[in-house]
Amino acid sequence: MTAALAPDAPELLSPDAQIVRDFLDASMKPDPEKAATYMSDDVVITFTDGAKYDHPSGTTAFNAARYKWVKKKFGQFDVAPGKDETVVYSVGTLYGEWPDGTPFDGNRYVDRFVIRDGKIVKMDVWNESAERILIRQGTRA
Repeated sequence: MTAALAPDAPELLSPDAQIVRDFLDASMKPDPEKAATYMSDDVVITFTDGAKYDHPSGTTAFNAARYKWVKKKFGQFDVAPGKDETVVYSVGTLYGEWPDGTPFDGNRYVDRFVIRDGKIVKMDVWNESAERILIRQGTRA
């Protein structure tokens, strides 16, 4: 497995990691239509609540309900090439504002992508937002 630090040296990203980086950049604008250009027509996106989407507009709507706004601070991209596909992990933190305008930062995330023939065919998303929401409500996660 190889890793390249994205913020300081994006030119070091493998082609598959660059697809992921470009997808995430479009997703954070948010521009779900541009983000969809990096995905296959039969993509499966499994989000933090276990819901499955077939287009980035589903995750954009989910995020709009959960956050006032949210962005990613990229940590690294880990690349695991296979025979017919490559797995890319994007690891970092989320920052933004909750719906009431309260800022947050340092919310860890891991996104796992499967790339085949230059397109994202599968995306799995994990982050700490649910735990942070519980803590804000006075419940220890």
